[in-house]
Amino acid sequence: MNESPATKHAQTRTNWRRALAAYTEPRVLQVLALGFSSGLPLLLTYSTLQAWMATAGVRRAAIGAIALVGTSYAFKFVWAPIMDRVPPPLPLGRRRGWGITIQILLIGAILALGSSDPKHNLRLMAVFAVLVAFLSASQDIVIDAWRVESTTGEQLAPAAAMVQAGYRIGMLVSGAGGLLIAAYAGWFAAYATMAALVGAGLVVFLLVPEPKVPAETPQPAESGWHTVRRAISKAVIVPFRDFMQRPLWPVILIAIFGYKLGEAMAGVMSTPLYISLGFSLPEIAAASKVFGFFSIVTGVMLGGVVTTRYGILRSLILCGILQSAGNLFFVLQAVGGHHIGYLALCVTAENITGGMAGTALITYISSLCSPAFTATATQYALLSSITLLGRTVVASSGGWLSVKMGWAWFFAMTSVVGLPALLLFPWVARRNDHNQGKPALDRAETEPEDPVPS
Repeated sequence: MNESPATKHAQTRTNWRRALAAYTEPRVLQVLALGFSSGLPLLLTYSTLQAWMATAGVRRAAIGAIALVGTSYAFKFVWAPIMDRVPPPLPLGRRRGWGITIQILLIGAILALGSSDPKHNLRLMAVFAVLVAFLSASQDIVIDAWRVESTTGEQLAPAAAMVQAGYRIGMLVSGAGGLLIAAYAGWFAAYATMAALVGAGLVVFLLVPEPKVPAETPQPAESGWHTVRRAISKAVIVPFRDFMQRPLWPVILIAIFGYKLGEAMAGVMSTPLYISLGFSLPEIAAASKVFGFFSIVTGVMLGGVVTTRYGILRSLILCGILQSAGNLFFVLQAVGGHHIGYLALCVTAENITGGMAGTALITYISSLCSPAFTATATQYALLSSITLLGRTVVASSGGWLSVKMGWAWFFAMTSVVGLPALLLFPWVARRNDHNQGKPALDRAETEPEDPVPS
């Protein structure tokens, strides 16, 4: 029996309402607070710290070198197995226990960094900065694992959106907010305030329940080398072996790597483009802080709604196409020159489309993790690190390419470089559906909770 147009319209409105309502669920709102706690420390070891060093008269070479402390974020998968296998110091569950332990240490490290003196003891400040970055990356491992294990079905995409929104809000607070507090009350007051705000995540971990994951099969008692070998196997080998059992797993890695490659290349060269066109630093900062902040939050929230409504596969493709189209606004900026309206439009388009694509990708990566193997932290840390490679390795060639190609052609190229990755996701989905004896389609309408096999 065919449904009438009125019935289909009513069903569509119901689906959209359901997608929006997911943002009001307590578990999703808890992810927002944890995302805030996750994003807050990032700029305290990057731009905010560099501003402090600059005002203290530290040499420019040292200011640039301090950015290396952020290396921890790219290699967090190395110690993620510890969060999966080693019992935390606080007996509150694997995720909550590690989360609370790390956040207490992080608060102390931020206070120590804020009490440093860059003018007279720069080395000690660098040590504390490395410690803050390491603990911050460790916090990310636990928060991502808790989110993946605690949210399933239709909560998966809204949670991915909320963690991004919270992360961006945290960065804004520690960036612009930290500089504002420092201007009126000093640097220690700024860092002490940020340390206190990390407590938002601490409160969440104290109140939320530990994620429920399947219990492991008891193993016969062993001793010596066999015990150590089994522990290493469960912590490191099993998570990767589980992932590599998926059909076309190398293609999955390539698709994840290439999905946001064009956005990364464009993002690296966006500020040099603006400066070359004659925009002042206050103009760029105002556009990035005002238009950029609200547009990125709008983008990640839209991405969550679209992914919940249409499923992961369709959303990856739709948001990926929009992300590529968003880079074309840089071409408009390059051709249009110094035009403040174009700058606002460019920043807005880039952040909305990039935020939507980011939510779709995070949801997809989350769906690939296997809580049944108690290896969520390790698997997610590895897959999310792959997304950073495009930004840190390939995107570094953006300066050379922009000189050879010119601004307009360079940004036109960034709008298409990520498109091949979009073709890989349907290929993986069809192969997986074929192996399971299912038709190769995106089951968003009938099964919105798992449109791409995990």
